[in-house]
Amino acid sequence: MFRENRSRMNEKIMEEGHLGVKRFFNLDTNTYKDGALSGSTKELLGLVASAVLRCNDCIDYHLEQCTLAGWKRDEIIDALNVALVVGGSIVIPHFRHAVATLDALEEEGTLKK
Repeated sequence: MFRENRSRMNEKIMEEGHLGVKRFFNLDTNTYKDGALSGSTKELLGLVASAVLRCNDCIDYHLEQCTLAGWKRDEIIDALNVALVVGGSIVIPHFRHAVATLDALEEEGTLKK
């Protein structure tokens, strides 16, 4: 499953002990904390950016974080519409992927309707 693989591989990357990599991971983690924008808003922004950049792993991660932050399916779909408009038709396969992930999150009870 995505979560287990992500966690296992992040641990392996950290075991490499590279300072620059550790700093980047720390920067990434801290970016999504509350600031002038709420952490939940930043996760939604991360989702849109991930869809435009066409990274399904990132989409899955941000979808999970968005659901944990309390975003509802219709709000997430509305944000993905922004990604579609910004990114164009090449985003459609990644939108499909996002909907499949939303379905899976809904099945496990993580996603609120």
